[in-house]
Amino acid sequence: MKEITDIIRSYESAVSAGKKTALATVVHVEGSSYRRPGARMLVTDDGQLTGAISGGCLEGDALRKALLAISQQKNKLVTYDTTDDNDTTLGVQLGCNGIVHILFEPIHPDDKLNPIVLLKRALEKRQNAVVITLFSLHSRTAIQPGTCFLDLETDRVTMDNLSQPALLEQLLPEAALVKERQESFFKEIDFDGQKLTGFVEYLRPAPALIIAGAGNDTIPLSEMAGILGWNVTVVDGRNGHATRQRFPKANQVIVAKASEVLSHIQTDARTFFVLMTHNYNYDLSLLKELIELEECIYIGALGPKKKLEKMFGDLRKEGIEVTEQQKSKIFGPVGLDVGAETSEEIALSVLAEIKAVLNGRTGISLREKPEPIHSRTDQKVDYRKSTREDFLCEIQTSQS
Repeated sequence: MKEITDIIRSYESAVSAGKKTALATVVHVEGSSYRRPGARMLVTDDGQLTGAISGGCLEGDALRKALLAISQQKNKLVTYDTTDDNDTTLGVQLGCNGIVHILFEPIHPDDKLNPIVLLKRALEKRQNAVVITLFSLHSRTAIQPGTCFLDLETDRVTMDNLSQPALLEQLLPEAALVKERQESFFKEIDFDGQKLTGFVEYLRPAPALIIAGAGNDTIPLSEMAGILGWNVTVVDGRNGHATRQRFPKANQVIVAKASEVLSHIQTDARTFFVLMTHNYNYDLSLLKELIELEECIYIGALGPKKKLEKMFGDLRKEGIEVTEQQKSKIFGPVGLDVGAETSEEIALSVLAEIKAVLNGRTGISLREKPEPIHSRTDQKVDYRKSTREDFLCEIQTSQS
């Protein structure tokens, strides 16, 4: 979500400066590519780029295509074939062995439902969202509706070109299905007698990191999580430590007793906690509150194993028996084993572990992974199939 956040920020700056913009979105991939469907890049009419649609190989030509879309004020689908290592048409040998389809959409600031507005709405509310982008793989001259549908948990927004009830009726079940499965997929859509491909994209809110502790060693953790685009909250009982001056990049800085922390924040399944106050009683009191949060899947505890075992023992003395299920979400000592020593290295270790837990990974070296890196969401559409379930394209895996 950080890429989308950066794009929205750049777009608002461009509008204030009177610049014209276009949004480039990777909407479909056949084979391998550096970026997957859903990767986005904002282009301004003076050549500024925000975000990325490749590892840098396509950006130069994509800039030209985006400027053309701005000039013509028309959505365009462009295909880049990177399967030939000897093809230097793009000026480089990409070597990704994939065909990448990129949709270019000129953004109209006066359109209150333009693609950037839809993405901004998806970010404003901390909710899972469905974004649908329609395009034609069959004909480059055909209409390319583009980003046109947003479905939040509490709200739904559609573009004017979805005013046709028949089209909307096709999209609503797909939005419901992607929320149920919590993964993106592709679907064939009928639009005015034309066959379109719909990229039904599932967007999750950014992870929220609650750092209990405002010591010097938590500053790198807060800043590095901010670089990742996570929502960061720093909480401590010491008002001399928990200050905006010390944590300028945190979204929130809270001074509170351990027993009051949860009353100051909203938590969900993508909220992660790290206990590193260096105050045993504070950490113990907060851990007592956190183990009761059913949706919480990660509680990191700084310090040796014997400290955590002592915590469990002290809770037991209070009549609180920490179950094996509760222990399974407590990570202490916190972080992956990367040989971290400094505060910055420990922060890297902690964030890597949280990212692995978030995605259900183990944190092994990629070279040791027997299967490809990505579980692909860029499934091929089989147009011969006729049922909604069949249009959930089979996941193809291949390593870029």
